[in-house]
Amino acid sequence: MPDLLVRLYALPPLEPALIDLAGRGVAIRRATPNEAPALAAWVRRHFQEVWAVECETAMSQRPVGCFLALRPAAHVPAHPYDLTPQELLGFACYDTTARGMFGPTGVHPAARGGGVGAALLLKTMHAMREEGYHYAVIGWAGPVAWYERTVGATVIAGSEPGGYVGGLIDPQGSGGELDG
Repeated sequence: MPDLLVRLYALPPLEPALIDLAGRGVAIRRATPNEAPALAAWVRRHFQEVWAVECETAMSQRPVGCFLALRPAAHVPAHPYDLTPQELLGFACYDTTARGMFGPTGVHPAARGGGVGAALLLKTMHAMREEGYHYAVIGWAGPVAWYERTVGATVIAGSEPGGYVGGLIDPQGSGGELDG
Protein backbone atom coordinates (compact mmCIF):
# COMPACT_ATOMS: atom_id res chain seq x y z
CA MET A 1 0.00 0.00 0.00
CA PRO A 2 1.35 3.46 -0.83
CA ASP A 3 1.98 6.43 1.40
CA LEU A 4 -0.14 9.52 0.74
CA LEU A 5 0.64 13.22 1.01
CA VAL A 6 -1.89 15.77 2.27
CA ARG A 7 -1.46 19.51 1.74
CA LEU A 8 -2.60 20.85 5.10
CA TYR A 9 -2.89 24.39 3.73
CA ALA A 10 -5.62 23.21 1.31
CA LEU A 11 -7.93 21.23 3.61
CA PRO A 12 -11.70 21.18 3.34
CA PRO A 13 -13.48 22.95 6.23
CA LEU A 14 -13.89 20.99 9.46
CA GLU A 15 -17.07 22.58 10.81
CA PRO A 16 -19.64 20.89 8.52
CA ALA A 17 -18.41 17.43 9.58
CA LEU A 18 -18.51 18.34 13.28
CA ILE A 19 -21.97 19.92 13.02
CA ASP A 20 -23.33 16.86 11.22
CA LEU A 21 -22.04 14.52 13.95
CA ALA A 22 -23.16 16.82 16.77
CA GLY A 23 -26.69 16.58 15.40
CA ARG A 24 -26.46 12.84 16.05
CA GLY A 25 -24.96 13.24 19.52
CA VAL A 26 -21.36 12.48 18.50
CA ALA A 27 -18.46 14.72 19.51
CA ILE A 28 -14.84 14.75 18.38
CA ARG A 29 -12.30 15.91 20.94
CA ARG A 30 -8.65 15.57 21.85
CA ALA A 31 -8.02 12.65 24.19
CA THR A 32 -6.64 13.24 27.69
CA PRO A 33 -3.68 11.32 29.14
CA ASN A 34 -5.80 9.60 31.79
CA GLU A 35 -7.79 7.91 29.01
CA ALA A 36 -4.71 6.06 27.70
CA PRO A 37 -5.42 2.68 29.38
CA ALA A 38 -9.06 2.55 28.26
CA LEU A 39 -8.17 3.64 24.71
CA ALA A 40 -5.36 1.09 24.40
CA ALA A 41 -7.62 -1.71 25.66
CA TRP A 42 -10.37 -0.71 23.20
CA VAL A 43 -7.92 -0.61 20.28
CA ARG A 44 -6.49 -4.02 21.23
CA ARG A 45 -10.01 -5.44 21.36
CA HIS A 46 -11.18 -4.02 18.02
CA PHE A 47 -8.00 -3.61 15.95
CA GLN A 48 -4.43 -4.72 16.63
CA GLU A 49 -1.66 -4.59 19.21
CA VAL A 50 0.68 -2.36 17.24
CA TRP A 51 -2.06 0.27 16.90
CA ALA A 52 -2.62 0.17 20.65
CA VAL A 53 1.08 0.83 21.20
CA GLU A 54 0.97 3.75 18.76
CA CYS A 55 -2.07 5.13 20.62
CA GLU A 56 -0.08 4.95 23.86
CA THR A 57 2.70 6.91 22.15
CA ALA A 58 0.20 9.54 20.99
CA MET A 59 -1.24 9.81 24.50
CA SER A 60 2.20 10.51 26.00
CA GLN A 61 2.86 13.53 23.79
CA ARG A 62 2.11 17.17 24.58
CA PRO A 63 -0.26 18.10 23.16
CA VAL A 64 -1.80 14.63 23.10
CA GLY A 65 -1.65 13.38 19.51
CA CYS A 66 -4.97 11.55 19.51
CA PHE A 67 -8.57 12.51 18.86
CA LEU A 68 -11.63 10.52 19.91
CA ALA A 69 -15.15 10.21 18.54
CA LEU A 70 -17.56 9.84 21.46
CA ARG A 71 -21.24 9.80 22.26
CA PRO A 72 -22.93 9.66 25.64
CA ALA A 73 -23.45 6.11 26.83
CA ALA A 74 -26.90 4.88 27.79
CA HIS A 75 -25.74 4.42 31.40
CA VAL A 76 -26.92 7.16 33.76
CA PRO A 77 -24.50 8.21 36.52
CA ALA A 78 -25.50 7.09 40.02
CA HIS A 79 -24.33 10.33 41.62
CA PRO A 80 -25.07 13.83 40.23
CA TYR A 81 -21.36 14.71 40.30
CA ASP A 82 -20.34 11.66 38.28
CA LEU A 83 -19.54 12.35 34.65
CA THR A 84 -21.78 10.79 32.04
CA PRO A 85 -19.89 7.83 30.58
CA GLN A 86 -18.84 8.16 26.96
CA GLU A 87 -19.00 5.44 24.34
CA LEU A 88 -15.90 5.36 22.15
CA LEU A 89 -16.74 5.14 18.45
CA GLY A 90 -13.32 5.78 16.93
CA PHE A 91 -9.88 7.34 17.24
CA ALA A 92 -7.23 9.04 15.11
CA CYS A 93 -3.59 9.61 16.02
CA TYR A 94 -0.65 11.48 14.57
CA ASP A 95 3.11 11.81 15.15
CA THR A 96 3.37 8.22 16.39
CA THR A 97 5.50 6.28 13.91
CA ALA A 98 7.21 9.46 12.72
CA ARG A 99 6.72 13.21 12.93
CA GLY A 100 4.20 14.51 10.44
CA MET A 101 2.50 11.16 9.96
CA PHE A 102 -1.21 10.52 10.39
CA GLY A 103 -2.35 7.24 11.89
CA PRO A 104 -3.30 4.87 13.15
CA THR A 105 -7.01 5.51 12.93
CA GLY A 106 -10.02 3.29 13.38
CA VAL A 107 -13.80 3.40 13.70
CA HIS A 108 -15.85 0.70 15.39
CA PRO A 109 -17.57 -1.43 12.71
CA ALA A 110 -21.03 -0.46 13.98
CA ALA A 111 -20.22 3.26 13.53
CA ARG A 112 -18.70 3.09 10.04
CA GLY A 113 -20.29 4.85 7.10
CA GLY A 114 -21.72 7.71 9.17
CA GLY A 115 -18.97 10.30 8.83
CA VAL A 116 -17.08 9.49 12.04
CA GLY A 117 -13.88 8.53 10.22
CA ALA A 118 -13.98 11.60 8.00
CA ALA A 119 -14.52 13.92 10.98
CA LEU A 120 -11.64 12.29 12.89
CA LEU A 121 -9.37 12.62 9.85
CA LEU A 122 -10.31 16.27 9.28
CA LYS A 123 -9.98 17.18 12.97
CA THR A 124 -6.53 15.61 13.10
CA MET A 125 -5.36 17.26 9.88
CA HIS A 126 -6.59 20.66 11.04
CA ALA A 127 -4.80 20.18 14.39
CA MET A 128 -1.56 19.33 12.58
CA ARG A 129 -1.92 22.49 10.49
CA GLU A 130 -2.51 24.56 13.64
CA GLU A 131 0.69 23.08 15.10
CA GLY A 132 2.67 24.37 12.13
CA TYR A 133 2.79 21.43 9.74
CA HIS A 134 2.37 22.21 6.05
CA TYR A 135 2.03 18.59 4.94
CA ALA A 136 0.98 15.29 6.50
CA VAL A 137 1.89 11.79 5.39
CA ILE A 138 -0.66 9.00 5.64
CA GLY A 139 1.50 5.92 5.86
CA TRP A 140 0.58 2.66 4.20
CA ALA A 141 -2.89 3.97 3.38
CA GLY A 142 -5.62 1.41 2.81
CA PRO A 143 -8.61 3.21 1.28
CA VAL A 144 -6.65 5.51 -1.07
CA ALA A 145 -9.72 6.77 -2.97
CA TRP A 146 -11.43 7.69 0.33
CA TYR A 147 -8.42 9.74 1.48
CA GLU A 148 -8.26 11.40 -1.95
CA ARG A 149 -11.95 12.44 -1.70
CA THR A 150 -11.89 13.42 1.96
CA VAL A 151 -8.70 15.49 2.26
CA GLY A 152 -7.30 15.69 -1.27
CA ALA A 153 -4.50 13.22 -0.53
CA THR A 154 -2.17 12.21 -3.35
CA VAL A 155 -0.12 9.05 -3.74
CA ILE A 156 3.59 9.51 -3.10
CA ALA A 157 5.28 7.82 -6.06
CA GLY A 158 7.67 5.04 -5.10
CA SER A 159 6.47 4.98 -1.50
CA GLU A 160 5.79 1.24 -1.28
CA PRO A 161 6.62 -0.31 1.16
CA GLY A 162 7.45 3.03 2.76
CA GLY A 163 8.94 3.51 6.20
CA TYR A 164 7.43 0.39 7.72
CA VAL A 165 10.21 -1.98 6.66
CA GLY A 166 12.96 -3.44 8.77
CA GLY A 167 11.14 -3.17 12.10
CA LEU A 168 11.74 -5.40 15.09
CA ILE A 169 9.71 -8.60 15.15
CA ASP A 170 9.05 -11.11 17.89
CA PRO A 171 10.91 -14.31 17.00
CA GLN A 172 8.46 -16.31 19.15
CA GLY A 173 5.51 -15.08 17.07
CA SER A 174 3.42 -13.88 20.00
CA GLY A 175 1.82 -10.98 18.16
CA GLY A 176 4.61 -8.45 18.40
CA GLU A 177 5.09 -8.35 22.14
CA LEU A 178 8.64 -9.01 23.23
CA ASP A 179 9.43 -10.40 26.67
CA GLY A 180 12.06 -8.43 28.57
